[in-house]
Amino acid sequence: MNTITCTQVTKTFGDLKALDQVTLSFEEGKIYGLLGRNGAGKTTLLNCITGRLFPDGGEIRIDGNVALENEKALKKVFYMGQQELYPEEMTVEKVFYWTRQFYGKFDLEYAHALCTKFGLNPKKKTSKLSTGYRSIYKLITALSVDVPYLLLDEPVLGLDAGHRELFYRELLDSYGKNPRTIVLSTHLIEEAASLLEEVIILHDGKVLCHKTCEELLHSSYTISGKQADIDAYITGKQVLSQQSIGGLKTAVIYGKPEKEMPATLEMGRMDLQKLFVAMTEENGGNF
Repeated sequence: MNTITCTQVTKTFGDLKALDQVTLSFEEGKIYGLLGRNGAGKTTLLNCITGRLFPDGGEIRIDGNVALENEKALKKVFYMGQQELYPEEMTVEKVFYWTRQFYGKFDLEYAHALCTKFGLNPKKKTSKLSTGYRSIYKLITALSVDVPYLLLDEPVLGLDAGHRELFYRELLDSYGKNPRTIVLSTHLIEEAASLLEEVIILHDGKVLCHKTCEELLHSSYTISGKQADIDAYITGKQVLSQQSIGGLKTAVIYGKPEKEMPATLEMGRMDLQKLFVAMTEENGGNF
């Protein structure tokens, strides 16, 4: 089975343990959300998978082959990060050319069509582009490469709402025509939620949660009412967060709601972003 597997991957920087025995897998033909607060280890993990960083421990395999210093395996993965890897004088067109030379399969016609849609001049030097358009040329490059695995780290950084929406549409269109594994690391969780099939949450360098998006959204609920009624209801339950305003209180509960709720309480469902915030708060607990 075509899969990227990480087994007990560890990476430290001085006294900081950026990845702490991370074990997970990215399976063929799925769109994953890789979520975490700043410093959770998302970018470090993606850099380890693509060989830009060497793990201190553990193992990463791509389609069963050890990834470390394995050019053949690593060519199956395209990573879009924030780091500028190309010379300042290189034009967008030249980026397309050299990407095609390295990966072999690159849809140049599609790349130019996307440039037109996004309003990007491919003859422009990458160093002269705004933050938003630097993200755009990288996105276009990523979508035009025919590889089994696309890793996108904060892909919509600096994009306005219109360009973000265009990217999400193009990503789904590309995925529909050429299903492959896409890992989307983003802080704009609410925007990306409808794209995701599975969600992996990293917290303090560890895997906090790995579930399908549907499972995760049905794993918790909110409950609201008078403070005394809420305090009585949440006793013995796993509370992710709680907030009081005046005499009213709202709590986020991890678990399935009871079939019959007290008449004095109101139950609601969580969206992915609010659930992520609740799960990664200091008192969020373990999953």
